[in-house]
Amino acid sequence: MKTLLLICIAIILHADVKQEILHLYQNKNFEEACNIGFKNFFDNSRDEEYVSLYSLACLNIDYIDRLYISLTALKYSKEARANAAYFSTILLQKKLLYHAMVDDYDISNLILPKTDYVLSKVFDLYVKNTKGEKKEFYFFDDENDATLKYKLYVIKENSTYKVVIEEFYNSISIKKHIYW
Repeated sequence: MKTLLLICIAIILHADVKQEILHLYQNKNFEEACNIGFKNFFDNSRDEEYVSLYSLACLNIDYIDRLYISLTALKYSKEARANAAYFSTILLQKKLLYHAMVDDYDISNLILPKTDYVLSKVFDLYVKNTKGEKKEFYFFDDENDATLKYKLYVIKENSTYKVVIEEFYNSISIKKHIYW
């Protein structure tokens, strides 16, 4: 009887965590949703809706390294596999852009899937427009919105290089993304 009660409590708590993450996500509190999702990930790693929701929350705040643990969990449904492919594309683009910017590696001949994520957009613009030329800063116009522009560059903090993408709307900085 105690075992059944514990199982029921665990199921209720599982549902509560997923519901809490969904509520936080809907209210655009992505950081808290990502952190709660990360903290409870292994207890919920077989729930593909949970994993996808957690991953999207993390993606919205540029905690994309946390997507790695999601990739192996998203495999049982068509939608989950599509999400895994989406997250994998962004992770690969991050690693390749970092390699190109920090190590002067030529990625101008690569063709990867496109996504709507800012890193993916800048990756595509970098591949198309740099032809392997090295600059301190790169400036790109968004292909779909003339009011959006991106600045791409590298900074070094404590011995770690970081790739920075700044988003500008009508010449006003609206967001800074930092990847390492």
